[in-house]
Amino acid sequence: MIGSRTRDQLEFFVCGSLRELVPDDHILARVDPVLDLGWLRAEVADLYAPGVGRPGIAPEAAVRLMLAGFLLGVVHDRRLMREAQVNLAIRWFAGFGLNERLPDHSSLTRIRQRWGAERFRRIFERTVQDCVTAGIAKGEIVHVDASLIRADVSWDSLVVRHVEAVRSANDDAKLEAEAIRHTRNSKKTGKFKKVCPTDLDATMATNGRNRRLEPSYKQHGVVDDVFGVVLEVEVTTGETNEGEELLARLDAAEKTTGVKIETVTADAGYAYAKIYGGLERREIAAIIPAKTEPIRSPVPMRRFRYDAKHDVLKCPRGKKLKAGRAVKHGRFFTSRARDCRRCDLAHLCLSKGRVNKAVVLGDDYPALLRARRRREKWSDEDRDLYQRHRWRSEGYHGEAKTWHGLARAVRRGLQNMRIQAFLTAAAVNLKRLAAALNAGLAAVLAVAGKFCAILVQLQPEIGRVRTQA
Repeated sequence: MIGSRTRDQLEFFVCGSLRELVPDDHILARVDPVLDLGWLRAEVADLYAPGVGRPGIAPEAAVRLMLAGFLLGVVHDRRLMREAQVNLAIRWFAGFGLNERLPDHSSLTRIRQRWGAERFRRIFERTVQDCVTAGIAKGEIVHVDASLIRADVSWDSLVVRHVEAVRSANDDAKLEAEAIRHTRNSKKTGKFKKVCPTDLDATMATNGRNRRLEPSYKQHGVVDDVFGVVLEVEVTTGETNEGEELLARLDAAEKTTGVKIETVTADAGYAYAKIYGGLERREIAAIIPAKTEPIRSPVPMRRFRYDAKHDVLKCPRGKKLKAGRAVKHGRFFTSRARDCRRCDLAHLCLSKGRVNKAVVLGDDYPALLRARRRREKWSDEDRDLYQRHRWRSEGYHGEAKTWHGLARAVRRGLQNMRIQAFLTAAAVNLKRLAAALNAGLAAVLAVAGKFCAILVQLQPEIGRVRTQA
């Protein structure tokens, strides 16, 4: 017999909690037991005037709404609140009943503006500390990587920087110097480089030489080796070199976890002398493949020998080069003209029109040399650790972009982008913590089941012993 059902659902009331209608394996149901926001009200209390105006949205409810959106991949406020109108799981997770009016989407915008990015960073840091307390994040071995995030601007809004027009219309010395600095003819730099007037914090960047420049932000992440917990995250403009942020991000991760980092892995994009030197000073082992020296001259730099103890650089023929003026991140070393005049390599070593050799040596050049020698002696453990870097660190960026809406900025401005990154990382950490909790409960239940089975098997023996006693 074919069944039938009418669609007139005229329930007078619904008895019970909305939690009973949410499946146990739903992402919000799994995350709820590990999410603790009881401290949040005191954290933001100074931003509200007590006894003045109408009551605002409860801080915990607002953050739960935002986190629900990032956990479900619904990152736009308008779409999130439309989904919350009909989604029982979101209503239950944020603490709103079926007959309660949900806040307007603009309220979430005002909350972000009032709280600022640093308070959302605090929310993220609390998830890191909870993961460390639970034992799923050690903080001793970490993986570092950066990823570009497309800004929320259209191609039609991009304009070309007209340096020549600015220079001719303004006589200010500072602008004149800036214009001269940008008058190179490269289409990726200088006066031909495009800018976005609708989001000035986003800068043109690309992640490949064969790809076009796009207005972007750059996220820098530090991921733990054990369960892939995100220990630190920060957002800069797209043009920022990732090497400039690595040491600061490691220091921030140590401050959050309270654990000394012992080993860090990163790709060849971080293989700079200043990085190796900074890690050595922090006593951190670097699993970073050092780049081979580019050969731009018949007499390459690797044929010069540097004596760090006496601060002397020697050319291939054993002549000393004297340390000279300092430049950014290094110093000039120059040879004597009379030494080069009698050298048989002068026609290969010297540039046209020069009578002596001049090279720039980085401040941490000895650390770079040690890293190159160490790369040739990597152990199997080092290679395995570097392989884990690819699916730990790069895997986090892929997960955040694919499932949590980080492939593109939701709002404009660096501070809004930072808030988006903090909430995304917090959502990922809550997923990791919930998965570890569920796995722990499953293991406990499995052990308890085996113990009960043993008791059942021993029951006859136990009864016989009692009878004899």
